Amino acid sequence: MVHITEDLVRRRAEHNNCEIFSLEEISLHQQEIEKLEHLDKWCRDLKILYLQNNLIPKIENVGKLKKLEYLNVALNNIERVENLEGCEDLKKLDLTANFIGELSSIESLKCNIHLKELFLMGNPCTEFEGYRQFVVATLHQLKYLDSKEIERSERIKALQNYPEVKRKIREQEQTYLLRRAREKEEAQRRMQERKDEKQKQMDSKLGFDSPDSLQGKPNHAEGDGQQEGCRAVENDDEDRKFWEEPTPYTPESRLETHRYIEEKRRAKDNIRESKKREKTSWTLVTAEGKVLNVNVPKYLDTSLLDVDVQPTYIRVLVKGKPFQLVLPEEVKPDSSSAKRSQTTGHLVVTMPKAKEVILAKQKVSASIKHSDCNTQQKNTRRSGQIEKLEVDPSKYSFPDVTKIIQEQERTGQGPIKFQPQKVTEPKSCVDLENNEDVPPLI
Repeated sequence: MVHITEDLVRRRAEHNNCEIFSLEEISLHQQEIEKLEHLDKWCRDLKILYLQNNLIPKIENVGKLKKLEYLNVALNNIERVENLEGCEDLKKLDLTANFIGELSSIESLKCNIHLKELFLMGNPCTEFEGYRQFVVATLHQLKYLDSKEIERSERIKALQNYPEVKRKIREQEQTYLLRRAREKEEAQRRMQERKDEKQKQMDSKLGFDSPDSLQGKPNHAEGDGQQEGCRAVENDDEDRKFWEEPTPYTPESRLETHRYIEEKRRAKDNIRESKKREKTSWTLVTAEGKVLNVNVPKYLDTSLLDVDVQPTYIRVLVKGKPFQLVLPEEVKPDSSSAKRSQTTGHLVVTMPKAKEVILAKQKVSASIKHSDCNTQQKNTRRSGQIEKLEVDPSKYSFPDVTKIIQEQERTGQGPIKFQPQKVTEPKSCVDLENNEDVPPLI
């Protein structure tokens, strides 16, 4: 049974910052509510209230909503109009598709002088002879009935025949109430039969699962499979019988259907939860003592990770599911660390090796030591100066670009190419004599 709770009202009051004391409009439709309560204490300023498509059997606990202007309780199990005298500002009332058979109960709406629109479509009372005339003559303040405007001539005519119409309505009400009493008895009998049948099924299941019946079964796995198959067939037969059985449309049958659906849904949820609880057995180490590699799904939260580093393997538990890797060498678990990136989500586990390779120092000759000292001194001397890049031309040779293409003598026709003449240096004349009589050339 679903009740109107403070948490439910706050969740449906998001448009008002989840504040309920100043709430003016709220929608509680399709919540499977079976009782109307608490709203007159928590939400005194309500003006619009939607409660359609629930299981409310009675209008109650709304008398203190003085500012309520629109009440929608369509598609519920309401059988009479009542407890609305305190809603002084009520202007619109929607009672579509309920089970109102006491049409005379609308006389309680005479106190709601601001009521302009009333909806009674889909109720048993609408099938009564003189239904519209009775409502129009009873509620003088109405402007619209079942979305149809009430003309002045229609109201005058209804008032003229009001005594006769009222008498007929009373007679039809009595007939309807007698039929409803029989329907209630039939519904109670049917519910009792269903309870007895369920009790028999439970007894038969207990007998089927008793130790005496299980002794003769050689294979328990096959027995479990057969038992599940029998249960599935029984459930299918039960569903078929329930939905194919003809039943009258009454508040009891509607409530029974809802509870049956809820029971089936709860049973499926229990089966699903039981399957989730059944943890699969993970083989991490074989009988021979060999550790295996085991993987788990990715994209998981860090809080669900539990890293365990061992000398020969690493194991990461994620919600009880292991991810295990065998290490090629032994590591130091005490010196290991695990980190996860907040951006990429990568898990980095650092594991230092247990047997690190230590290289022995080689003996260095005295000459090499002396040269090392000289180089160290040079380096310290150069550290005070600005380091420059030096290029040794003997180690690096650059090609001559001008000699890439070899010159060849040109033969044949074509433009004449003049080559520069080679200038010969004058030979030094060592054998010449210096004559003083000859003047200098300059």
